[in-house]
Amino acid sequence: METTTRTESLSPVTTANKDAAAPDALTSAPITRQGGCHCGAVRFQVTMDVSQPGSRCNCSVCTKTAVTSVNMKPAAFELLAGEEALTSYVWGYQISRRFFCRHCGVHCFGRGSLEELGGDYVSVNLNCLDGVDPATLAVIYWDGRHDNWHAGPRSTPWPVAAPMETRSSAPST
Repeated sequence: METTTRTESLSPVTTANKDAAAPDALTSAPITRQGGCHCGAVRFQVTMDVSQPGSRCNCSVCTKTAVTSVNMKPAAFELLAGEEALTSYVWGYQISRRFFCRHCGVHCFGRGSLEELGGDYVSVNLNCLDGVDPATLAVIYWDGRHDNWHAGPRSTPWPVAAPMETRSSAPST
């Protein structure tokens, strides 16, 4: 049986075809949505193309935060409230700075620059957008763990870690 899921801002994507949803399967008109952290201290507004799939990455911080995001040009993002409530985290190659609410700890968005993503970008946590259910969107996967951005996204997750060794006997001492 095919079920249809509809969010307030997105065209319907059926559970039977959401993984195969092509950009023209969804409306391509940009929409403006607001979002924010759990406690409400941080609020922002984005203009996004709803035909763009959600994005997941296997880098160490994306794996730990389990964010599904969407990237956009900085002009499509506006921080409405809570700049003083934000704290940030930068690591490794310093490709991006992630912003979290210092009160509730929610990762709201990141800012960075990476040629493979089109230069300067803002990466918005789709879980923070009001009226958007990331589970209804197609998802693409990036191999950030291996700094493999040039490979581009794919439709299946990249490995997070090497498979565990199988042991046929107890370790020797």
